Amino acid sequence: PRLGILIVRHLKRLERVILGYLEVSDGPGEEARLGILQTLQCTIEHAWPRMPCRLPVLLKALLRLLWDVHSERGPTPEPVRAALLCRATQCLILLDRCCQGQVKVLLAGLHSCCEESRLQECFRELQEST
Repeated sequence: PRLGILIVRHLKRLERVILGYLEVSDGPGEEARLGILQTLQCTIEHAWPRMPCRLPVLLKALLRLLWDVHSERGPTPEPVRAALLCRATQCLILLDRCCQGQVKVLLAGLHSCCEESRLQECFRELQEST
């Protein structure tokens, strides 16, 4: 938050760090993933003019995270999984806002063809956001 829009100076490196943390589970508490989702949310809020060019990479990473959290059968407690899904959904909503609705358009068909109720809920929340 202190850097504000100046975060764009470091966006390329920060993007690599964010993607790296999103890919790997860090144990039952998932502190690193939860923290990096908060960092991503803050980055999107402050560097929103630069997000449309980063949309394909970030969208792919967030969708992969949603699927991994949903399908993982590890020791992660249910409240932690719910928090990860919620924060990832909030990041998708923010991305959609700064990309003029492109995320909704790209994910429009997923809601109807996805059979997993937890993921359907995430996509429904995204589609209903304004």
